[in-house]
Amino acid sequence: MFWDNISPLYDLFEIIYNHKVYSEIGKRVSEYIDPSDEVLECACGTGIITFPIALKCKSLVATDFSRGMLKQAEKKCRTRKNVEFKLSDITNIEYENGKFDKAVAGNVIHLLPDPGKALSELERVVKPGGKVIIPTYINMSKQSATLAVKFLELLGAEFKKQFDLESYKSFFADMGYTNVEFDVIDGKMPCAIAVITR
Repeated sequence: MFWDNISPLYDLFEIIYNHKVYSEIGKRVSEYIDPSDEVLECACGTGIITFPIALKCKSLVATDFSRGMLKQAEKKCRTRKNVEFKLSDITNIEYENGKFDKAVAGNVIHLLPDPGKALSELERVVKPGGKVIIPTYINMSKQSATLAVKFLELLGAEFKKQFDLESYKSFFADMGYTNVEFDVIDGKMPCAIAVITR
């Protein structure tokens, strides 16, 4: 699997190509996390968002469908006792309704054939009044970002969608979400953080 194969090198690629944004994403997402929160993170990847969340929350279940990515995330978080790692599918989350205060899914929506199913699963497992936090790279507006996507596709990544900020906002509006805030981290490949309040 592509993500297993690239997992040992993924952070290096991100740091070389998009360091400013990549190093900021976890910090920015963690601003939405409270000390009493029980958090679910789907598509945790190598743990770049996982670690800053773990520093702030009560407990965190970090999931991914790639064993290689989970292994990298576990290494990053080995000093954190409040994190549990699980192999899981974002479109079929194995937790009951309203279990978590916050759910995070970073840089995965554009890779999914059915992102609507993932969003509804994330929303389902969050308590009323909780938040679903979805950081996603927005890349159609910058030539260098488009080249990076093409490079990753050559290596085997499958991007189902590409967003600029307007199309990312439209993506949520078209699915009926009206209560979404957006925060943008600017850089070579910017990241837009969508925050849905349940």
